[in-house]
Amino acid sequence: MSGDTPGVPDEETLALAHALFDAAREGNDALLGRYLSAGAPATMMTAAGDSLLMLAAYHGHADTVRLILAHGGDANTANDRGQTPLAGAVFKGYTEVVKALVDAGADPDAGTPSARAAAEMFERKDILALLG
Repeated sequence: MSGDTPGVPDEETLALAHALFDAAREGNDALLGRYLSAGAPATMMTAAGDSLLMLAAYHGHADTVRLILAHGGDANTANDRGQTPLAGAVFKGYTEVVKALVDAGADPDAGTPSARAAAEMFERKDILALLG
C-alpha cells in the first residue's frame, strides 16, 4: 500500500511470509517449492530468527529441508537463541533431517548448545555417529 512506512512489510507480504513459515513447519513442499522457485528467499526468518530451514528441521521434514537447501538455505544459520537447524533436529531425534543437514555441510559444533552437545546430552549414539 502506498503511504506505508518504508522497510515495513504490508499486510499482504506478512500474510505470505506466515504462509511460507507454516509450509515449512508442515512440510508443504508443493507450496514452498512454488514460491522458492519464483524467487522467495530461502533464508527468510521469523521475528525470532527462525529460518525456513530451522522450522522444517525442527518439525522433522527431511524432504522440505532438502528443498530449502537446494534453493539456497544456509545449514548453519542460528536463530536468535543461538540454535542451529542441526541442533534442533538432534534435539527432536530426526535422523533423516540430521543426515540431510550434515550432507549439506552443517557444522555439528556450531550453536548453543551445539548439535554434538545435544546428541551427547540425550545419549543419541546413532545421531552422534552421523555427526562424525
